[in-house]
Amino acid sequence: MAFGASSIRIERSFVLFQPVTSTSTLATRTDPSGARAAQKGQQTRASILDAALSLASQKGLEGLSIGTLAEITGMSKSGVFAHFGSREELQMSVIREYHTRFEEEVFFPSLREARGLPRLEAMFRRWLARVSVEIDSGCIYISGAVEFDDRPGPVRDALVSMVRTWHVGLERAITMAREEGHLRADTDARQMLFELHGLVLALHHDARFLRTPGALQRAEQAFLNVLARYRRMSS
Repeated sequence: MAFGASSIRIERSFVLFQPVTSTSTLATRTDPSGARAAQKGQQTRASILDAALSLASQKGLEGLSIGTLAEITGMSKSGVFAHFGSREELQMSVIREYHTRFEEEVFFPSLREARGLPRLEAMFRRWLARVSVEIDSGCIYISGAVEFDDRPGPVRDALVSMVRTWHVGLERAITMAREEGHLRADTDARQMLFELHGLVLALHHDARFLRTPGALQRAEQAFLNVLARYRRMSS
């Protein structure tokens, strides 16, 4: 995969869900009362999404229901339903919100680092940091894969697209590190990506399921070991 583009191009390619400007949004620009109502609606929806994301992190996407969210938020079922329309749309909205937060916490801040190994290290270490926080709550990337691995449909498609989009960004960072001369010229970007993803899965399994002490430190050491194998030796 050619990789001579700027970080702006990478940033755009990583965004999975583009915002859509609706006719109702345009109408609020000339109607102050409509704008206030729309803002209130957006705030309410954001509150519901926040509660839904927390619930999904603990109980999985299949644990989401309009009724449960109504209880958590103190709203009526019809009030929650009005913002999403169906349980499937609620699940899709949670996936979009999770993806947005992942971008903001992991991907975009890493783009401020220099091209090559500094950026790759930032991406992986921010990923590890996020997973370490999610050990108690759960990772929708991982739990979603377990729930929907053999269940075709729009929810599974959204999850697959989300994970693949992150993989594309990470693979490009590896490719850039190779092109900058930080990694060996024969570095297989997809193989290295596979190994890095495997480290994250191992961390989540050992820390969350087995409760193995020191799992995060082992994941960090494993990352250093991978880098040592792929790093270009200075002459």
